[in-house]
Amino acid sequence: KITEEDVEKMKQQLEVFKSNLETFARKHKKDINKDPQLRKHFQVMCASIGVDPLASNKGFWAEMLGVGDFYYELGVQAIQVCMREQARTGGLMLLPNLQEHLQQLRGKKSNRISK
Repeated sequence: KITEEDVEKMKQQLEVFKSNLETFARKHKKDINKDPQLRKHFQVMCASIGVDPLASNKGFWAEMLGVGDFYYELGVQAIQVCMREQARTGGLMLLPNLQEHLQQLRGKKSNRISK
């Protein structure tokens, strides 16, 4: 049976890991931005522990890339769409097709994506 003490220890370990993840992101910012494989592994690592790099309340991830939250989120989603469609398209898409995929992904209530 998991005790409250065990839960508290797990929370502390998760916070330490998140902190180390942020330190790693700062240290390897250029590599993460330049290398799609590293970026993919980084995203997988974040997702595996429930960290959404797009959902930082402090704008940490957007600050790391030097762009606003909206544009960072949009950029990551564009990469995800291209990677998802890679087998069919080779990872490249016409902008109108990408725009359509992104609008579907983001939903009707999100900000409209213009060209």
